[in-house]
Amino acid sequence: MRSAAAVGTAENPSDRVLTLPNALSALRLLLVPVFAALILSGHDLWAIAVLAVSGASDWLDGRLARRWHQITRLGQVLDPAADRLFILATLLGMAVRDLVPWWLVAVIVGRDLLIVALGPPLARLGHGPLPVSDLGKAATFALLYAFPLILLSSVGGPVAAVARPLGWAFALWGTALYWWAGLRYAAHVAHLLRARAATTARATR
Repeated sequence: MRSAAAVGTAENPSDRVLTLPNALSALRLLLVPVFAALILSGHDLWAIAVLAVSGASDWLDGRLARRWHQITRLGQVLDPAADRLFILATLLGMAVRDLVPWWLVAVIVGRDLLIVALGPPLARLGHGPLPVSDLGKAATFALLYAFPLILLSSVGGPVAAVARPLGWAFALWGTALYWWAGLRYAAHVAHLLRARAATTARATR
């Protein structure tokens, strides 16, 4: 029988470090510089292959973590960190090559800076990072679908005619969802701060 410490759920994540889901998340982090080098050197098909491997491992580590009850505190940090670094590396690489405009980089990075700014208030409340919401996951999946399609459109021909509009549809929809999830996250942090302030006020009466 597994000990209580070995079982991790979304509500009560485990403190374990050495799990297969965590290893898959770490693999995605290691693939970020590989992907960045490929996209900047113009090896687009290899870059798309790395993105595909990253997307598959992202799906697999989440599924295994839930199925095997191996949701961990480390995994809750590694998983979104890998997603955001892949998004950032893809955006910067594609912007440098003029495949996407720099305003898109600013909009998406601005959302991530909002999330970073919410870290200190959460720490003061004694909270770690809040779990990624289903809305945030949908936004991330949309963006991770968008970028390979936009990258694929750079090869030209009939493939580009299909990949480009699909890629931009995913990109715009994903960006909107990304900000929506971020604003909901900020609203949740504000609610926690108000609740703490109300508790403190009642205690001092």
